[in-house]
Amino acid sequence: MNNLPYYPISKYYKEKYGEKVYKLPIKLDITCPNRDGAISRGGCIFCSESGGSFENRPERMSVSKQLELNREHISKKYHANKFIAYFQNFSNTYMGLEKFKELIKACEKDYIVEISISTRADCISEDKLIFLDEFRKETGIEISFELGLQTANYHTSIILNRCEDLATFIFASNLIKKYNMSICTHVILSLPWDDLTDVIETARILKALDIDSVKIHSLYIAKGTKLEKMYKNGEVKMISEQEYVKRVCEFLTRIDENCKVERLVARVPKEDSVFCNWDKSWRVIRDDIVNYMNQNNLRQGMKNLIKEYQIIKGE
Repeated sequence: MNNLPYYPISKYYKEKYGEKVYKLPIKLDITCPNRDGAISRGGCIFCSESGGSFENRPERMSVSKQLELNREHISKKYHANKFIAYFQNFSNTYMGLEKFKELIKACEKDYIVEISISTRADCISEDKLIFLDEFRKETGIEISFELGLQTANYHTSIILNRCEDLATFIFASNLIKKYNMSICTHVILSLPWDDLTDVIETARILKALDIDSVKIHSLYIAKGTKLEKMYKNGEVKMISEQEYVKRVCEFLTRIDENCKVERLVARVPKEDSVFCNWDKSWRVIRDDIVNYMNQNNLRQGMKNLIKEYQIIKGE
């Protein structure tokens, strides 16, 4: 799709690396502090036993083997040459420093241009950032993080059992920025406990923090989760697709115009969920978002939040 009203990450990758770049998912045999009892058990109510990753290689397979197999598959399908090693499931910094170093070093391959690390904000530590900074300087491989915020609404976060507050997210983001590493933030914009005000405030926070990119999710209900039980018990009423489209568009107009958009809609195999995207293809919903923005002359970053932050005294 040409002339998109938002800044897609694919365009950024072409500008930075000179060609299309694809992610190679890596699944580790790990957990997160919100599941193993360190801070809570059971995890976020929407998180499945796969830890947010589907259709990946077995977690006990080595990092090198997963990279090679996934590269072989994607290279043939898309004729790709450059890749991002993507540590995807659960919290990929929730381990000792030496183990973490070993896993990162396994990604030092001539076809890897970047390493993307998905984790929780409360699992960011400076010793790992120092190592990553040195590794990047030695190898030339870029480092990026994916942090889940989901919503700025503290009360909704409690319902989601995030066990992580906004202040922790802000602290971790500032710490990562100290080492000039990029941050992609995950947000869920169809949370039934949020309204448009919450969506707008979440966008304002990402802009204030100068977040580099964003993954926008529609809330899906994976099998085997607490959210599934709540949904079947009638405790969760999903918002309409029309309302989701509106929320996404309002969100996009308030984030920075240079913030890369990695996703507009969640994706999950149908057999792994009991609700996903109103039984529509993610492409259909993406097109609905683009059409809504074009029809209403909306563009990413068009709304000047500085005026909302400042009260200017007239002469």
